[in-house]
Amino acid sequence: MVIRGTSDLDLARLGDQEAMARLLEPLLDPGYRLAYAILRRREAAQDALQDSCLNAMRALPRFHGARDRLRPWFLTIVANNCRSQLRRPFFRWLPLPESAGHEDHAERVAMHHDLAQGLGALRPKHRQALALFYYLDLPLAEVAEVLGLSEPAAKSRLYRAVGELRKRLQAVEGDT
Repeated sequence: MVIRGTSDLDLARLGDQEAMARLLEPLLDPGYRLAYAILRRREAAQDALQDSCLNAMRALPRFHGARDRLRPWFLTIVANNCRSQLRRPFFRWLPLPESAGHEDHAERVAMHHDLAQGLGALRPKHRQALALFYYLDLPLAEVAEVLGLSEPAAKSRLYRAVGELRKRLQAVEGDT
């Protein structure tokens, strides 16, 4: 039963699963991209996203923010879930290089591989900051909120992450 004038957020807090689905649907793509950027495996990212959706459904009654605060709240759940998975020993893996498939794209694949290796070598907190800001294109204020940092601290983490990635890519470039 839909109560006229009641928002999806209010309905979801009351247990309406359709309203919850409408709230989470636009957050699934950024949530998956964040999970993939942190975990670097499709299956692990899908599992993390699914677990995060369940966690969000359970935690929504305790969420007291406005609807525009849902994205950083949900992405924080995703990031925390990914960090938990990384702490588990069976989720530690070395990403394998991707094969070129076509010789025409060999240079592009090599560049992608170098970038993937550089990102993979970063600490998860740096990879997460880069994913939120550059990959998900979140404003610095939301990046800070998801990371649980002040804006200056988030900006500093981004600066250090970019510097570290730059160093790693230059080292790879120098090896070739």
